[in-house]
Amino acid sequence: MAVPTSGPTSGPTSGPTSGPSPELNVLGGPLEPCGTDPMTGFYRDGSCSCGDEDIGLHAVCAVVTEEFLEQQRSIGNDLVTPMPEFAFPGLEAGDRWCVVAVRWLEAYREGVAAPVVLASTNARALEVIPLSVLKEHAVDVPPDVSGLI
Repeated sequence: MAVPTSGPTSGPTSGPTSGPSPELNVLGGPLEPCGTDPMTGFYRDGSCSCGDEDIGLHAVCAVVTEEFLEQQRSIGNDLVTPMPEFAFPGLEAGDRWCVVAVRWLEAYREGVAAPVVLASTNARALEVIPLSVLKEHAVDVPPDVSGLI
C-alpha cells in the first residue's frame, strides 16, 4: 500500500520550528485556520503551517470533493481510508484538509481540483502553484458579505 502524501504522513504535533515569524496566506494576510473536524495540517493543529519538517508542503487548504478524493486515490494517495496510526480519520467530501501543493496541482491539471480557501492556504503554495490558478478555485467568504446579497 502506498503511503499517502497529503495527510496521513503528517509529522509531529508540536508545531513548526522554522522561526518566530507568523506564516502568511497566499493573499499576504495572516494564515487562518483550515479545519478542525477532522483536525488537519502537517502538525495536526488545524492550520496549513509549513515548517522545515514538512517536506511535502501541506500548504493548500482544500474543500475536498468526491472527484478530488477519487483522483488522489488513483495516484496512490488514499485520503479516504482511516489510518489511526497517523491520527488520520479518513476524509469525506466537504472536509477541509491541508493538501500537498504538488498533489493539488496534479488534480488541477486533470480537471478535478478541489475548491481552495485562500485565507487558509499557506503562501508557500505559491512556490508550486500560481495565485491565478488558486483564485480560479477560491471559495472564501469575504469579511463583508453585503456585496454578495
